Amino acid sequence: MKTTRTYRLKRLILSMLGLCLASFASAADVPKWVDLFNGKDLSGWIDVNTSPETWYVKDGMLICKGKPIGVMRSEKQYENFLLHVEWRHMEPGGNSGIFAWSDAIPFGNRLPKGLEIQMLELDWVKLRTKKGKTPPPIAYVHGELFGAGGLKATPDNPRGSRSKSLENRCKGKGEWNVYDVVCVDGVVKLSVNGKFVNGIRNSQYKKGYLCLESEGAEIHFRNLKIMELPPGMTSPEQTAPLVK
Repeated sequence: MKTTRTYRLKRLILSMLGLCLASFASAADVPKWVDLFNGKDLSGWIDVNTSPETWYVKDGMLICKGKPIGVMRSEKQYENFLLHVEWRHMEPGGNSGIFAWSDAIPFGNRLPKGLEIQMLELDWVKLRTKKGKTPPPIAYVHGELFGAGGLKATPDNPRGSRSKSLENRCKGKGEWNVYDVVCVDGVVKLSVNGKFVNGIRNSQYKKGYLCLESEGAEIHFRNLKIMELPPGMTSPEQTAPLVK
């Protein structure tokens, strides 16, 4: 009888231990937010084709001077993820963006092949309108999504090959904007200042580098975070080339 009770007790302990280990494993597997920018230096980022003076840190912000035109990239590639970034332009008509699933080839074009998440200052439209010509659509400055560098993708809200935002939500010079981006299985959904307003799908690449763009004007970034999600069935052809 005692042997039977001892056996049952051992089984109970082993079962509880198994449940505890399973719960620890499950907790470890829960996706978590990770800082892409630590607020102190450029750890985790690699200059592709700009200059040592293009990017620097000040008062906990990542600052891009805008010249020369080019990008810096993440150290590693990402596949499925959530991205949070806060940004503000400091010059009228400023131009920048983030590239998802990018190839980040150092000696190729100034801007890489990838899925661009556009960041334009509101005066961009006015400053680019030639006398007597029809101005570009205002949606252009409110978070357009498009395949850059020849990347193929299908816009949800077509403006040619680009996808335009359905609502104008970006703020102007000196004001902080918040982008929350879902990037999963070749699909990108963009929230601008608290509301999802744009999307694009069928991206040629589904895995690649993140790139921050320098394109002529000063821009500030802060609270740049990523939450990696489980991988999918991404083929080598759907993966941007590794930079060695």
